[in-house]
Amino acid sequence: MQIPIHRAHSIPEVMLAVGVCRDAIYKLINEGRLPARKVGRRTVVLASDLQAFLESLPTIGRPAA
Repeated sequence: MQIPIHRAHSIPEVMLAVGVCRDAIYKLINEGRLPARKVGRRTVVLASDLQAFLESLPTIGRPAA
């Protein structure tokens, strides 16, 4: 049995990945910082958009050598 590869994530999955609450995720979406799509009544975030968002966040601490 293969583990499915998610190409889109639900809002609860995005909340877990980013570590913030539902309201914060929707705020990022409404500000245009995190692209989202509608599938019927559901809001989903493409895995590639989530990855790009996470990579766009500022780094803290010392830069890698």
